[in-house]
Amino acid sequence: MTLQHSLQQKSVVAASAQRVSAMMLRHWYLLRSSWPRLLDLIYWPTVQMVTWGFLQYYIASNAGFFARAGGTFIGAVLLWDILFRGQLGFSISFLEEMYSRNLGNIMMSPLRPFEFIISLMVISVVRLSIGAVPVTFLAIAFFGFNLYGFGLALVAFFFNLMLTSWAIGIFVSGLILRNGMGAENLAWSVMFLLMPLACVYYPVATLPDWLQPVAWLLPPTYVFEGMRTLVIDKVFRPDLMIDALALNAILFAAGVFGFLQLLQSARRRGSLMQSGE
Repeated sequence: MTLQHSLQQKSVVAASAQRVSAMMLRHWYLLRSSWPRLLDLIYWPTVQMVTWGFLQYYIASNAGFFARAGGTFIGAVLLWDILFRGQLGFSISFLEEMYSRNLGNIMMSPLRPFEFIISLMVISVVRLSIGAVPVTFLAIAFFGFNLYGFGLALVAFFFNLMLTSWAIGIFVSGLILRNGMGAENLAWSVMFLLMPLACVYYPVATLPDWLQPVAWLLPPTYVFEGMRTLVIDKVFRPDLMIDALALNAILFAAGVFGFLQLLQSARRRGSLMQSGE
């Protein structure tokens, strides 16, 4: 019985991996066959990097302190793009299923909700890599800013930002699933609502005293504070990354729980088959 149980478990894991791979392959084919989708992934990160990069040049040539801290602008732009594009990559992949009226078919297939979520998480990293990696090399060529020079700190920054982007993307996808395409704008705007409080381009101390505790409830705040400390003072703050990871664990669990509850609500209402353009 023990051997049979072990074989059954391996079979379940293999079947699960196949379903996740199938979903990833579907979105990869969709992405590969459409040059406008690829162009959109690269266009905005490039525009932002160039715009803020030249702003950095201006500040660096006109102020002593900003000459030392000017790199924080490009660093903030690149890290913000990881956060925003990670969430958008997840949400757009989900919306592709809504647009094609395929969500009902997926949810009636053997694919489980957590497998669906995992496949969208992986494809969001693929989309992010296509758009962000070339821009990091442009930052080196144009402005001499090497994001990879952060070393292991970059891994901590990236991991925490991706966890936040997935958590928000999962929950927003649940809201769209439950409320229909009327909630589609949340996929494009929700991250910008957090931008002022995440202190992307300025330290938390810039905020009013009463607002600073709210900012410290957001995991990205710790990442951007850590990035500024690394660029300006050449010091990596692991305590900030640990705090961000703890908050991300709570946020991610809440996002998955919210998605599953909204999915159940959509099933009860029969709205899965009514999605689409």
